[in-house]
Amino acid sequence: MIRVLVADDQALLRGSFRVLVDSDPGLTVVGEAGTGLAAVDLALATRPDVVLMDVRMPDLDGIAATRRICAETTDVRVLMLTMFDLDSYVYAALRAGASGFLLKDTPPADLLAAIRVVAAGEALLAPTVTRRLVDEFVRHHEPVHAPALTGITDREREILVLVARGLSNAEIAGRLRVSLATVKSHVSHLLTKLDARDRTQLVIAAYEGGLVRSGAGTP
Repeated sequence: MIRVLVADDQALLRGSFRVLVDSDPGLTVVGEAGTGLAAVDLALATRPDVVLMDVRMPDLDGIAATRRICAETTDVRVLMLTMFDLDSYVYAALRAGASGFLLKDTPPADLLAAIRVVAAGEALLAPTVTRRLVDEFVRHHEPVHAPALTGITDREREILVLVARGLSNAEIAGRLRVSLATVKSHVSHLLTKLDARDRTQLVIAAYEGGLVRSGAGTP
């Protein structure tokens, strides 16, 4: 059973999310929070698998709340919810440790699927809106060649670029003509070496390290 915490300052939306999540036999809501501080307290107390976190929250915004949750836990995933597809706060949320984000008008079935994806340790990187968001950030920030990237192998660097461009493990295996198990092993090593929680954090590292630039096409 996947345990979910719903954090949104609007009671009507919280109630709607609860009903939707509880309608899925494999999911259950373990709590609701109307402020960022309450979200942090409940997340630490109940240790849900996934927190549905609104970007804009009173007392403590969703970004700061996410940063606290991710700093104090290793097993709680945060899925950000926003009204806008280029919300300037979402990139900061990903850097804070969020595993991805969705628009609040996402179809119910897609939201439930997203919760499962995030709970499984994956990240929401496929939607075009995510790529647009990262591109928007890169256009206004110079890449920082992070020293941590010097510790990865050439093959890991190659795989990191493909992860940043949104390819799945299976797609990477096909592109590089290696086994799926080999790709999974390299991704696991990257997560460890770059101290990343999930694939979203690998994407951030690739962009900030200058391995991938805005508008770069997939080779």
